Amino acid sequence: MISSLRCLPAAFALALVGTAGLVPTAEARVKNPVAEFAGIDKITGRIFNFDVYMDETVQFGSLQVTPRVCYTSEEGEEPKTDSFVEVDEITLDRKIRRVFSGWMFAESPGLNAVEHAVFDVWLKDCKNASDVPAPSGN
Repeated sequence: MISSLRCLPAAFALALVGTAGLVPTAEARVKNPVAEFAGIDKITGRIFNFDVYMDETVQFGSLQVTPRVCYTSEEGEEPKTDSFVEVDEITLDRKIRRVFSGWMFAESPGLNAVEHAVFDVWLKDCKNASDVPAPSGN
């Protein structure tokens, strides 16, 4: 009985080594400096695409869009693009009201898009560069 207990740690170690390849690893995420959004003006029916640098704010209609972080999966991995975004509305009496704060997913634009009475905004992509000039200080 005692001799079989001495073998137990070795057997446990072998079992762990044997299953090491089966343990899922965390997917590597690439941090990007630019988030690409699309927005629709429901009055005119026009769709606009716009780029926003991290921690910068762009106004789309009465909405102010501020991405805080934007991740993509590494090349060769299943495409996954997500961004933590804050969206504020400028009301008619010039007050700022937070209408969205959370994660948007480019592969599922309807999941966490901003749905406003006049304007909708959703994440399209995260990018390394933009045609829009970078804000000063970046």
